[in-house]
Amino acid sequence: MRAATSFFTLALSTSLAFGQLDVTAKDSNGNTLPAYSPARPPAVPLAVRSPYTSAWSSTSNNGTLNTNGVIFWPGTPLGWEGIVTVDGTSYEYLGTGSSNLPTLPNLKSAVPLTVSYDSQYSNFTFSAGPMEITASFLSSVLPKDLCRTSIPLSYLSTSVRSTDNTSHGVQFYSDVNAAWVAYESNVTTQWTFYEGSTSANGSINATNSSSIYSWFVSLENAYEFAEEYDKPLWGNLTYSTSSNFSGSTNFSYQSGYSSNLQYQYVMQHSLQDFVDPGYRPFGTRDPAFAFAHDFGTVSSASVMYTVGEVQQPSIRYLTSQGVESLQPWWTQCYGDVFQMINFHFNDYSMTQQLASNFEGQLKADVDSYYSANMAMVYSNSTAGPLPFYSNGSQTYTNSTDQYGDQYIFDPNNMYGFLNPNNFSGVPIPDIEEAQAYYSIVALSTRQIMGAYILTVPPSGGCSNTGVNMSEPLFFQKEISSDGNVNTVDVLYPAMPFFLYANPELLRYSLEPLFQNQESGFYPNGYSMHDLGTNFPNATGHVEGNDEYMPVEESGNMILMTYAYYKFSGNSAFVQQHYAKLQSFASYLIEYSLLPGLQVSTDDFAGALVNQTNLAIKGIVGIQAMSFISTLANDSFGSQNYSKTATNFYEQWEGFSIDPSEKHTILAYQWRSTYSLLYNTYPDVLLDLNLIPDSLYDMQSTYYPTVSQVFGIPLDSRHSYTKSDESMWTAATCTPETRRLFVNALGYWLNETITQYAFTDLYDTIDMGAYPVSPNPVTFIARPVVGGHFSLLALERKGQLGSLGTGFGTSEKSTTLP
Repeated sequence: MRAATSFFTLALSTSLAFGQLDVTAKDSNGNTLPAYSPARPPAVPLAVRSPYTSAWSSTSNNGTLNTNGVIFWPGTPLGWEGIVTVDGTSYEYLGTGSSNLPTLPNLKSAVPLTVSYDSQYSNFTFSAGPMEITASFLSSVLPKDLCRTSIPLSYLSTSVRSTDNTSHGVQFYSDVNAAWVAYESNVTTQWTFYEGSTSANGSINATNSSSIYSWFVSLENAYEFAEEYDKPLWGNLTYSTSSNFSGSTNFSYQSGYSSNLQYQYVMQHSLQDFVDPGYRPFGTRDPAFAFAHDFGTVSSASVMYTVGEVQQPSIRYLTSQGVESLQPWWTQCYGDVFQMINFHFNDYSMTQQLASNFEGQLKADVDSYYSANMAMVYSNSTAGPLPFYSNGSQTYTNSTDQYGDQYIFDPNNMYGFLNPNNFSGVPIPDIEEAQAYYSIVALSTRQIMGAYILTVPPSGGCSNTGVNMSEPLFFQKEISSDGNVNTVDVLYPAMPFFLYANPELLRYSLEPLFQNQESGFYPNGYSMHDLGTNFPNATGHVEGNDEYMPVEESGNMILMTYAYYKFSGNSAFVQQHYAKLQSFASYLIEYSLLPGLQVSTDDFAGALVNQTNLAIKGIVGIQAMSFISTLANDSFGSQNYSKTATNFYEQWEGFSIDPSEKHTILAYQWRSTYSLLYNTYPDVLLDLNLIPDSLYDMQSTYYPTVSQVFGIPLDSRHSYTKSDESMWTAATCTPETRRLFVNALGYWLNETITQYAFTDLYDTIDMGAYPVSPNPVTFIARPVVGGHFSLLALERKGQLGSLGTGFGTSEKSTTLP
């Protein structure tokens, strides 16, 4: 089971009743589990900066940093080792390399104390004899700083402090292995050691205190713009440090067989300043690349490393001048790879300050949104148990929550907390919604940006003369599902984050889609599904045979374009692409009211005739076109689109509302079915004023009647749900129903048995696992978690003044928030 030491303390177990807290759980080293804050996620982000720099630590099976080690986002192991030696005894805090060594009396596992995260950091603390270790992983999210955002490197700072007020002998060791770059164990890797930008494949005297020392690791046979098992077949891993840390008396380095390096360090507390000349596969005496620092006798000390995958060039892109190789945006900012590494390494303090600013604003905005609830957002600086669920019981419970509302709870079923009068679901009690929401968005932030890269635009340009060649293009990998480039229905659910954090990034991701279609490379009149089947090849679909989602994608493109305008005020972008948007709108007019047999973004659920939620997306998109036409000075078009949308909506109500008049149905004429009506969110977000309050109120009243312990199922066909679409739906609901959605997702985040980065698709019952019926589906680390920012996008809209006011400030409101 998952022991809960965070603010959600109910636990699920095959051996313990639902709601029982297992305070005796141990990790595989026999240590008590650490305290988590603000939540205990399935996996903790470590180095997450791009689709290829994506390292995580799973918490499955009660594991942590030095029991489960480090994994690439799909779950494949990455060698990343960290050891601190105190008075001759070595303590492993990062990785599991010690399991491959003989039993050594002077080698122990550091004892985990706390794990905390926010939008920028993941912090782990350990006990190491008379000292405490802090491993702080910083993958900064700075959406308005394009240069720093484009750097694919992450920081690890490891520090120690004495807990007995005396000084101790301290040394640090860390290594990475070739598994970071090799997709199979028999693939040959090669490596180079650098002092600054000078290669040193041999022993050198590492005494220059101003130098940065780097390991570069790559495949012997590289293939540009190719992947295997989601790993790139070109570029290199870089792992860097310095000898110039305050108090450091000696620095050493070495490459070789990982177990040999670790054994040598444990026995000698230093390395041999030697580069292994024997290039080989990582499955053959796996090559590792190590650093060691000696601080002598101190009461505190710290070292810092940077790590990441660097691909240069980074995107293959189709233009009117042919296929071009696009360089990463950081080349415009810093120069070559060595200059980029140097800047990033020396920028640590400034990056920390900027990261702190973003994090502070995030907390302030969550607090502002929930201000009427007197919410307090917990910082990650003091990890430990947050407010306890007093109702976590092994027996039937009949009690009242913090608002005085009565509920019942039965640990023997998965219905969750229910209203005893009508047996509708009620929000999980005894926790503030703001705390749950913060735990969700803070964990989502690095995952969102980790799916994108910024590039220099093509030198050859394209047929669209309105393109600004001094601005970057923004490319997304559809991680873990299709692996497409700039999938429209993956950009779309992520949209709230970019509207909140920097709308220009949304424009930079839309621009390549418009360029391709406006250059005549896509033959269909509706919107393309994606910009390329296999990331990083943004070469489009000249035959028009991409995945068929015409209503879905045409509506998405219109709504994203108008949303960008609403949050930026840049009408020129809308005007520039008006003709193409008209083409999309024409398709919607013909097919949105009666879509026929089409798939929506939830293609894993299969095609369905006349899906209610898909139809309303198209209709809302037509309404958005009426506003876009006004911006384009097309008054006739504006009136026509508005009349059409209004007429379609009136017919849609007749088709989509169940005869009971209590809820909308999944598909026309399918009585007693339901689905999350998340495609109404843009009507609220963008002030389109198409949908009446009565529909929102009806849905808000209905959702609790079909809720489960981990939320409301996506539709009546299955027990699974989508987290992003749940948060879009929550933003359209009354505050109490919204709280039901938010608290359920926060609760799932702590209790699920999923073991990888934040999934957006999971069961609302049982153990909150990945869906297995009708077919197994495992979504991992997808950027659609940007949809979790649906509430903060509303808050940002309110901050923009004329664009609207904040929603959801009254917990006890019975009308729309």
